[in-house]
Amino acid sequence: MPVNAASAAVPRPLVFAGFPATAWAFALRVWLAMLLALYVSFWLELDSPSSSALTVAVLALPTRGQGLEKAGYRLVATAIGVVASIAIAGMFSQTDGLLLAVLGIWVGLCVYVAGMLDGNRAYAAALCCITVALVAIQQIDTPLQVFPTGVARGAAIGIGVLAVALVNEVLAAPNYHPVLARRIEALHGRVTDLAQAARPVSATAAASLLHDIAALRPEIASLVTESSIGTARTEAARSALVDLVSALSLGRMLAALPAASPDDIAGLIATSRSWLQAEISRKNAQVCTSLEALREGTRPDHAWRAPLYRSRRIAAETAARAAISFMLIALFFVLTGWPSTELCLTLVAAIIGLSSISPAPRIFALVAVTAMPIACALAGMLKYLIFNGVSEFQLLAIGLAPVVIGLALLISLPNPMLSSLGRLVLVFMIAVLAPTNPQSYDPEVFLVTSLFACLSAVLVFAAQMLLPPLSGDRRVRLLLGEAGRELNHLDRGRTRHLAPEEAAFRDAARIEQILTANGALPLDDQITANAMRYFDQAETLRRCCAELDRLRPGPLAGAAQDARVALVQRDGGTILASAEALREAAARSYPSANSAIAMLVAASSAFARSRSSSQGEQP
Repeated sequence: MPVNAASAAVPRPLVFAGFPATAWAFALRVWLAMLLALYVSFWLELDSPSSSALTVAVLALPTRGQGLEKAGYRLVATAIGVVASIAIAGMFSQTDGLLLAVLGIWVGLCVYVAGMLDGNRAYAAALCCITVALVAIQQIDTPLQVFPTGVARGAAIGIGVLAVALVNEVLAAPNYHPVLARRIEALHGRVTDLAQAARPVSATAAASLLHDIAALRPEIASLVTESSIGTARTEAARSALVDLVSALSLGRMLAALPAASPDDIAGLIATSRSWLQAEISRKNAQVCTSLEALREGTRPDHAWRAPLYRSRRIAAETAARAAISFMLIALFFVLTGWPSTELCLTLVAAIIGLSSISPAPRIFALVAVTAMPIACALAGMLKYLIFNGVSEFQLLAIGLAPVVIGLALLISLPNPMLSSLGRLVLVFMIAVLAPTNPQSYDPEVFLVTSLFACLSAVLVFAAQMLLPPLSGDRRVRLLLGEAGRELNHLDRGRTRHLAPEEAAFRDAARIEQILTANGALPLDDQITANAMRYFDQAETLRRCCAELDRLRPGPLAGAAQDARVALVQRDGGTILASAEALREAAARSYPSANSAIAMLVAASSAFARSRSSSQGEQP
């Protein structure tokens, strides 16, 4: 069989037992980092050595930069959580029910902040909730031990972070920027194909491409901690993504122009088509330049911001549900009167916090319900079948090897469900096993711990059934409603602090949230079409306003003001007439107004399509 040059140039990855060599190397690094963290914690005789192993499990990421970035946010969130724990325990330690209410409010506040952020910043907000749970709730009956517990947890987390950093450095963990560059290059090819399509691409395909571009935003931040030139690489990757969204938007404007037009507007259409083609070529060149800067570690020619869109309404409703769920579960334990329920409340707060940063909270809770019994069973087998009373560290290392390496291999899988299951099982297994020096082998304590651990996951899932998370349909309605309101107020005197390219990326981030609101389920084509219609109209309006603002100081100020008045009317014919008036005025006094004319023509096409689609929807 003939082999082409492309297939011959790409070497086949080395595979062993169904996993590539990179996955085995990642699993080995996780195991070694966990052993190093536990060994140092035992040697320093820390009160909570298992926290260092938990830190390694949480920071189990395949590349160096991703792990270090998450580690930095973990340290910051731990410090904030410890301070909050001291304040809450100091002011409300003797207030019984009021203390639980304050803890519920803190959970809701952390969930709200997490809802307004993304990536590891959202994880840090959720970790503030988890830290308070681990420090304040664990010592709810002994408030004087909150400070020593917080210090011990901070020390253990610091050891875990250093262990991960050292092992990744010694074993040469891969960098992430080559992978990110290949992904951006693939997206650039898709954007180019879409812009060169003979016919307008469907709204579903365009929205999917915007989703894939905006989804890379959280991953860019890890480049900062990857090397000394990480900041320059971050700026280059961010600029490439913003220019990709801009090129896609311009391509949709170009495809929306009529192929055939009457003689009286043929010149306007030709002007707009020529300018848009030149602008698309310029944006593609900027993407290539930014990709080259990303690979070489230099700063791009123009550093764009990539603003994030988040809905305050969605974040507030999610936070309220999280706070109420925590307080309901706490009330359940108060009414039952069961002793030693601190661990259960701690895990409840941890699961609620982590589910808040998941795209599908109920699915995450279901995965947690599945992972917890598996983790308890693995911890029991390790403790009573493998270790069976031993206290030597060498036997601990050998016993942990198959479990930790196997779960790390599961984490490395591309399937998000299996990867999440592997990570949760690894984290819960370490939490239930709780390695100490010397190791405790009391079966009664282990059974109670396992029972309450499984109960915590079941109670969170039950609370979400009683008080369901915000549905995907409601999220979509809220996001579309906010997009429509922003469009209505876009050109009516509001302060525009973002460049059109940056604002377009912000709108792309909103479309990414709309597409992921229902999880893996596809959206209705009509909803996708409405979302892309808002995106197209907002982008043309912003670019029109920016181009008209450049004409304001010159002799075309009057024609530019008339064009802005036409934009307020949102009528395609009126906007097209203002473009013709601007062209005539430019021919008499200022010949270089082609960019404003081109965008006005694109806006007339966008709003003409909007009116025709609205009429088509009427019964």
